[in-house]
Amino acid sequence: MTSIDVRNLTKEYGTRRAVDDLTFRVLPGRVTGFLGPNGAGKSTTMRLLLGLDRPTSGTATIGGRPYPTLDEPLRHVGALLDAQAAHGSRTGRDHLRALAASNRLPARRVEEVLEETGLASVARRRVKTYSLGMRQRLGIAAALLGDPEVVLLDEPSNGLDPEGIVWVRELVRRLAGEGRTVLVSSHLMNETASFADHLVVLGRGRLLTDMPMRDFIDARVQPRVRVRTTDDPALETLLAQRGLDAERHQDGHWTVHHARVDDIGRLASGAGLPLLELASEEGTLEQAYFDLTATETEFTARPQEARR
Repeated sequence: MTSIDVRNLTKEYGTRRAVDDLTFRVLPGRVTGFLGPNGAGKSTTMRLLLGLDRPTSGTATIGGRPYPTLDEPLRHVGALLDAQAAHGSRTGRDHLRALAASNRLPARRVEEVLEETGLASVARRRVKTYSLGMRQRLGIAAALLGDPEVVLLDEPSNGLDPEGIVWVRELVRRLAGEGRTVLVSSHLMNETASFADHLVVLGRGRLLTDMPMRDFIDARVQPRVRVRTTDDPALETLLAQRGLDAERHQDGHWTVHHARVDDIGRLASGAGLPLLELASEEGTLEQAYFDLTATETEFTARPQEARR
């Protein structure tokens, strides 16, 4: 089993502690979303995992080994940290060929990943002519080149069009489905919610949570019920009698807080109250994330007052 293991990891830059005694594990067969505000330590942690920085203390290993000790590392770990890393004067194909040669990968893999990432038609163009989205795809192609067991992607959807975002979503789900270990860092909450099974959330270099995504949302966002009826006064009285917190919206529906569909359905049925709509309003990853990280954000803009 090839897992990512971070144990008591600390990284200091002078007097600033970017990563603070961090411990977590990323397991194969699922997509782990790596979240946190700007300055939380996500990028530093990924650099430490890839041997681009040395830890002040603690360890970061892949399959039980530090990345710098891996032979032909692209065969074991694929990573995208910076879409601008490719040399602008090389063609996309030549960039991948150089990487393949350095890790003794067969030339056919270059053509395979060019096709897989949709870059085959522009493979002969110089990288400096690529758009940000094309560079992003090239970085993902490089990460897939060695058919690795472990894939680390930092903001893989950055610069992609809607079709590209859906493609990344399906890609990471497929990689996890094949039993690979997948760690994806992103600031896009809705997008992360569409593919992540598990979450690791950092704040100011510390671990804030490490749990399945659904459990994380349910633990931090109370359930709500959306209900609509032909008799608003009767519904309001019924909910008030039960001490339920409810609010009516302009379009006519009600939101009942801290409640579940079954409970509201039984109440309405018992009272003979006709319902036009009854549905659960599940909490979102964005709501849960902001609830957790509200005090961990390094840069917070003040709300602007409306101009007169």
